[in-house]
Amino acid sequence: MPNSEVEFAALIGSRICHDLISPIGAVNNGLELLSMTGVAESPEMALIGDSVSNASARIRFFRVAFGGAESQSMGTAEITGILRDYYRGTRWNVVWAPSEPQQRADVRLCFLALLCLETGMPYGGAMQVETSDDAWLLTGQAEKLNIDPDLWAVLATPTPAIKLRPAQVQFGLLPTIARDAGQQITSQITENEITISF
Repeated sequence: MPNSEVEFAALIGSRICHDLISPIGAVNNGLELLSMTGVAESPEMALIGDSVSNASARIRFFRVAFGGAESQSMGTAEITGILRDYYRGTRWNVVWAPSEPQQRADVRLCFLALLCLETGMPYGGAMQVETSDDAWLLTGQAEKLNIDPDLWAVLATPTPAIKLRPAQVQFGLLPTIARDAGQQITSQITENEITISF
C-alpha cells in the first residue's frame, strides 16, 4: 500500500492517464492510416487530429504532474517534448533551462508549479524553469497578473484557509508533495512577476 493518501491519489492519476493514452493513440494511428487514403485532408479530419494531439499532450503532462513519481530520471528531450506539446498554441511560452536529466519527482514538482503560474497569469506570459545547487526556481512574467492572495497562501501552509476547486488542486498538491520530500515551497509576487522556488 502507498505511504500516504497523496501517493494513493497519485497512483490513481497514473492509472487513469495510462489507460487513456492507449485509446487516444489508437485514434491517432487511425487518422494516420486515413491520411494515406487522402480522407484525413478534410477540415473535419484536421479538427479531429488537432483534438487528439491536444488530448495526448495533456495526458502526458498530467501523468507527470498528478501521477506517481517513480524513482527514475527523465531526459531533457522527453521533458521539453512534453512541455512543447502541452503549451503549443496556448498563451504561455515555457523555457526549460536544465540540460541534464532530472529526477521524475523534481519534474513533477516543476509541472505542478507551472500550473500554479498559469493560474496567476491567465492572460498569458513567459515562464522559465531553472535549477542551481539542487534548488529549483520557476519564474513567470506577464504584463498582467491575476492573484488571489488566499489561494497563493496555500503554498506556505499545511492547513489552507480556503476550499480548493478542481482547477486549483495544484496549489494543494505542490506544498504537500514537497513537504513529503523534505522541501519547502516559497513564492514571491511583484507587479509583473511570480517566482516559485523549492
